[in-house]
Amino acid sequence: MSASGPEDAAAVAVSSTDPTPIKAVPLRHPGRWIAAAIILVLLGLFVYGAATNHAYRWDIYWKYLFDYRIEAGVLITLELTVLAMVIGVVLGVVLAVMRLSPNPVLRSVAWVYLWIFRGTPVYVQLVFWGLFPSLYKVIDLGVPFGPQLLHMNIQDWRTPFIFAMVGLGLNEAGYMAEIVRAGINSVGEGQREASLALGMSWGQTMRRTVLPQAMRVIIPPTGNELISMLKTSSLVAAIPLTTDLYGRARDIYAVNLLPIPLLLVAATWYLVITSILMIGQHYLERYYARGASRQLTAKQLRALADAQLEVGK
Repeated sequence: MSASGPEDAAAVAVSSTDPTPIKAVPLRHPGRWIAAAIILVLLGLFVYGAATNHAYRWDIYWKYLFDYRIEAGVLITLELTVLAMVIGVVLGVVLAVMRLSPNPVLRSVAWVYLWIFRGTPVYVQLVFWGLFPSLYKVIDLGVPFGPQLLHMNIQDWRTPFIFAMVGLGLNEAGYMAEIVRAGINSVGEGQREASLALGMSWGQTMRRTVLPQAMRVIIPPTGNELISMLKTSSLVAAIPLTTDLYGRARDIYAVNLLPIPLLLVAATWYLVITSILMIGQHYLERYYARGASRQLTAKQLRALADAQLEVGK
């Protein structure tokens, strides 16, 4: 029989004072289930009422949902959205750099541009662009009392698509400029000072150091602007442009006098395209947010667990 020393007695004393494990009981939230049940009942009543309401004319809805004219309008809407966003992004970057420039002339020009295009409704701007051929018949650029360098006959541009693209793009540039400026300001001053200390000019610092790091802040709101641009494109009826999705639906219900099912057709296509863009935005935001949060994803946790198992072996 072995004698117990003072160390064994201390271990027994410590073990006897250990607290008993706490049995965690999850909180119950009956209010959540009641609210969910009420919402489901109301949603079911709405769906049933819409399905049985003859005024919706679901037969007409299914007839025109995949009509070739509607599909052509979807294509025009996508083209208009992409081209206008390209103009907005490129010009927005230029305006943001101008606003942050040490040159007071460039800062003033950028501020006036934002003041005009952000301070007036986009619908009013599109109406103006629709009337542009009436304001300017011909544009001539050249040296005063010298040779003519450029001659443009605006009357040859009477395609509404071009003016719609330009109008939406110039309006979007005002908002993209502020998004890009916020992204640039999110980069620490030390990065700029280090670039200047290496002998870079202000323009090289922006192009090589600041803008690449600012993309994490710029990309997510740019996705929101793309989705917003898709829906804003329906306002090109002010030019007027009738070949887009909403314009095609409007032309059809102007003939059959059934606006409700055609508006539902247009809304369905807008919703489908917006949903696809939202999925793409989600993955794009997650890509550029890597390293911004300390919280590990499920994939990273699995990789960490596998690495620990390998070390244990």
